[in-house]
Amino acid sequence: MQLKLTDDELAFRDEMRTFFTTQVPAEIRERNATGELKYPDDIRTTMQILNAAGYCVPNWPTEWGGQDWTPIQHHIWREEMALASVPDTLPFNTGMVGPVIAEFGSQEQKERFLPATANCDIWWCQGFSEPEAGSDLASLKTRAVRDGDEWVVNGQKTWTTLGQYADWIFNLVRTNPDAPKRQQGISFLLIKMDTPGIEVRPIQLIDGGYEVNEVFFNDVRVPADQLVGEENAGWSYAKFLLGNERTGVARVGQTKVQLSRAKKLAAETKTASGTLLDDPLFAARLAELENELFALELTQLRVVASSADGKPNPASSLLKLRGSELQQAATEIIADIAGPDSLAVAPPDAAAANGTADISAPAWAQRSVPGYLNYRKVSIYSGSSEVQRQIIDKAVLGL
Repeated sequence: MQLKLTDDELAFRDEMRTFFTTQVPAEIRERNATGELKYPDDIRTTMQILNAAGYCVPNWPTEWGGQDWTPIQHHIWREEMALASVPDTLPFNTGMVGPVIAEFGSQEQKERFLPATANCDIWWCQGFSEPEAGSDLASLKTRAVRDGDEWVVNGQKTWTTLGQYADWIFNLVRTNPDAPKRQQGISFLLIKMDTPGIEVRPIQLIDGGYEVNEVFFNDVRVPADQLVGEENAGWSYAKFLLGNERTGVARVGQTKVQLSRAKKLAAETKTASGTLLDDPLFAARLAELENELFALELTQLRVVASSADGKPNPASSLLKLRGSELQQAATEIIADIAGPDSLAVAPPDAAAANGTADISAPAWAQRSVPGYLNYRKVSIYSGSSEVQRQIIDKAVLGL
């Protein structure tokens, strides 16, 4: 593989770099860098700025806002966004339901949903996982029964990320419980979140935040024209979606930023013999992570290039697996740099009745352990690491 960028690619990189650092407000990028984004406003604002310039959904068909870019240009776009601390576009919109509607939806669905999805005028959430159907998604039980011009939906979804902000949910539902294979009786349904019968309940996570939710459906009536593609073909659409999702979920650029930050913080952390960055064991640990991330980046380029026909590549599971491990390693090394300061977490309300302690630990250190704990999720979502290993076994290695 040619690793050196061409003159045209260098010019494209400079164009992306200039745009991201001048057009996306500095305060939004700063909040993203420090883990203090304002939801949903910062995401909507960013996506609308990108969409106006044609940089929000380059992976979509050109007629719906996509760009006729090479795989290398897509890679540069993603990396420069990360390096500039521009917030990710909402993945449920740009990497999941948007491509599915563009590929399998009716013309009416494309016109209705795609422009609003690209501009984040619709905030989507994902209705896949259930209490008894996580990694084994094909065992889902949420039912949709046809009643005239409507589907009647009953069931429950869980771990619905950012569902508290969502306008719509794209749902996998069982429409044929008697299918010979579980995968053959599933359909892909679009549901408005304010439809009567939907209840959203937050789930508190180990870091103390409310990022995910349970969503309950009680006789929810959904217009029949909100079924994407063919009835009982939803499993194929879900595999298409997950293939797209796992290619970007490696988050190489974001991990680069985290490791660069770790290096800076280590250089500022005093030890008995200099700084933490001078410690040979720590320096070796950091160098090993940087080398492994570089290897993952090369693998990502190969996978993206081989997926240029728009079909999901099972090798994207390699990116998901290793990307998850390196994201977790980056949060772990920052927590280790923080040391005891990482444990001194200030209460959320300084004006609370019991007052607040005078904590000298810097804010980044206090956020390091909640960040570390939050990132335990990355080896679970989009298919757990165990599932990725099974896919690699069968679809990549042929074992």
